[in-house]
Amino acid sequence: MNNVPETRDQLWLVVGLGNPGPGYAGNRHNAGFMVADLSAARIGGKFKSHKARADVVEGRLGIGGPRVVLAKPKTFMNLSGGPVKALRDFYKIEPAQIIVVHDELDIDYGVLRLKLGGGDNGHNGLRSISSALGTKDYHRVRFGVGRPPGRQDPADFVLKDFSTVEKKELDYHVDRAADAVEDLIRRGLVDAQNIYHAA
Repeated sequence: MNNVPETRDQLWLVVGLGNPGPGYAGNRHNAGFMVADLSAARIGGKFKSHKARADVVEGRLGIGGPRVVLAKPKTFMNLSGGPVKALRDFYKIEPAQIIVVHDELDIDYGVLRLKLGGGDNGHNGLRSISSALGTKDYHRVRFGVGRPPGRQDPADFVLKDFSTVEKKELDYHVDRAADAVEDLIRRGLVDAQNIYHAA
């Protein structure tokens, strides 16, 4: 049996990771925010401040589609766990119904990988979330940003904007990542992996 969501009324929490503030908006580290913004636009919602120290949008994926809460923590990346835990508790969502969208250094730019559970691979946002939730068993949509050139520090690399060449295809990759989130919810993990890992 495929890992298909049980009902259209099952609530999903989709968390885009990034750093708050306009100075970080175009950074590689903010790929998750970019995907969350596009997903919000698709469901016709606007982010509003939530007491969980996050901006959220509630809606459905299409008419009568699955219920989702889109969230962007208002803390810095390495403190993302607090808001995610607070949202989990507020909406009473199981970890398996949480999807975290984040940048991934060990995947080439533009490549997407979907998984359930696993380590944080040095990603401070994931480390914070896993610690706060007390589990690693939540879904991830990993947005490839590639490794830094030469000897550039990875921490410095992810806090830089996408390159001029990368920006030419950035909208396409963000759009595809938003599609992946929707397919993960609608189709289940295995079918979504078959779609996006084949490319």
